[in-house]
Amino acid sequence: MTRTPPVVVFTGVCTLDTIAQVERYPDADQRVAAKAIITAGGGPAATAAVTCARLGIKTRFIGVVGDDGAGAQIRQDLEMEGVLVDSMLSAPGQASGVSVIVCDSQAGTRSICNRPGPQLDLASHPLALLHLREADWVHVDQSSWRAFKLVSSRAKLSVDAGNPIPGFDPASADLFAPTLLQLRATYGDLPAKSLLKAAIDQGARWVVATAGEQGSMAIDAEGNTFRVPAFTQAPLISTLGAGDVFHGALLAARLHGLSPVDSVRYANVTAALSCRGIDGRSAIPTHAEVMDLLSSLPVIALEETL
Repeated sequence: MTRTPPVVVFTGVCTLDTIAQVERYPDADQRVAAKAIITAGGGPAATAAVTCARLGIKTRFIGVVGDDGAGAQIRQDLEMEGVLVDSMLSAPGQASGVSVIVCDSQAGTRSICNRPGPQLDLASHPLALLHLREADWVHVDQSSWRAFKLVSSRAKLSVDAGNPIPGFDPASADLFAPTLLQLRATYGDLPAKSLLKAAIDQGARWVVATAGEQGSMAIDAEGNTFRVPAFTQAPLISTLGAGDVFHGALLAARLHGLSPVDSVRYANVTAALSCRGIDGRSAIPTHAEVMDLLSSLPVIALEETL
């Protein structure tokens, strides 16, 4: 009997973003002309879900929107990408999460002004609980980790820890994906290899940390460490959402059957290619496009000095 393809459930933040690309940030009380202004979906877990779906994995998103036009657009954008939204929540009388983002082309940086959306309450939604309990993998962000911890689920857990998560315990994570900066904020100013090992010592099964221009570095439960350099062959327009894309691509790679090393390569390429667009989603590549470029990234032993 053929097994039903696995479903990855992403739960957490979803937003509608208005993004302006400018040559440089305006000074106080100054007006600058934007090179482009677009509206696009955002949010760490939602963008990771779109990535996984774009890369050919059956994907479901659980989050909460208000009963406004922004919420309808957020849901529609996810549906258009093939993400299942049958267990998304709607909060009557509340406004959806939205952001205004200004991207500085010269500096390669961005400023974000966010209005958070409604809080996620899984206990009030039986269908969402059912889908979480039946999932093969569940991916959470900083807003949904605590809510998921209250759910009894057989799923493997992937955690986006690029933002601080109060009270987080990496012992629950089959995949723990922080930034190197976040690891240093947690464990102190240690070399990269020591930081990764500190998370493994606390019980994480696989740790993959992003480090900007240094690429990505990883350690497994057996203590094997490696670093994959950043992929620099794609044009860089904006890094908005690249970390979220990286997390979705990591899971897609594992579900496509790639090894841990090739999964990190795959995620690096996917995130870099997504930077071809102003927003975090429009330039996410397909699985075939990533596989064509996968072998171009070397793997380097992770030295204690990094």
